[in-house]
Amino acid sequence: MTIHLQLAPLLALIAGILILVMPKLLDYIVASYLIIIGVIGLFNIQV
Repeated sequence: MTIHLQLAPLLALIAGILILVMPKLLDYIVASYLIIIGVIGLFNIQV
């Protein structure tokens, strides 16, 4: 049996757990996500 993990759902799960544990991280997690998505979009990086 093999398990194939996708990057986006894994990051969403980790971010959700971190937000539940430390709600003050929400701003940093959202800002980081938007910056990463913006860089990927600008440079057309295939993920």
